[in-house]
Amino acid sequence: MNKKKAKLKYRENSFDIIEEGNYVICAISGREILLENLTYWNVELQEAYFSPIEANNRYKEIKPK
Repeated sequence: MNKKKAKLKYRENSFDIIEEGNYVICAISGREILLENLTYWNVELQEAYFSPIEANNRYKEIKPK
C-alpha cells in the first residue's frame, strides 16, 4: 500500500479532505493515524490526536488555569 499524508480541514463532527492521502500525523506523539481510524481532533487548533490520551494531554496544555 502506498502511504501518503493527507491534508484535512477539521470540523465539529467530521473533516474535509483538502489533499488526498491515507494518514495524518498526531500533533502530540508524531504517530501516523490512518484516516479510517481518525477519531480525535481539535477544531480550533486544527490538530489530530492518536488517542484520547494525546487529546487530553493537549487539552491540559491549553486550558486556562
